[in-house]
Amino acid sequence: MKKSIAERELLYSLKGDDSQKKLVVRISEPYLVDESMVNFKFDPGTAGCKIEFVGLPEEFIEEVHGADSIQALSFATDIDPYLRRLEKNYDFYWQDSSPYFDK
Repeated sequence: MKKSIAERELLYSLKGDDSQKKLVVRISEPYLVDESMVNFKFDPGTAGCKIEFVGLPEEFIEEVHGADSIQALSFATDIDPYLRRLEKNYDFYWQDSSPYFDK
């Protein structure tokens, strides 16, 4: 991953298991996209960010793109949709063990 510029520490557990483990969500610094990185047409200035979920049993890295670095960073910092997708297998908690999502 490129240099990490933001992170959130959470806890998670597998569905049906009460034991909680550490999860770190890291956001990379924005980077300019070039033709070797993507398989779609883009305009000059298009940027990307990587979102890495460290601690889950399987590696989970997402890459988002925006018209510029601000938009890419905005998309990357909105981690809730990714956690919602993962919620079918995991429950997520804040560091104090309170649920991340309201039930």
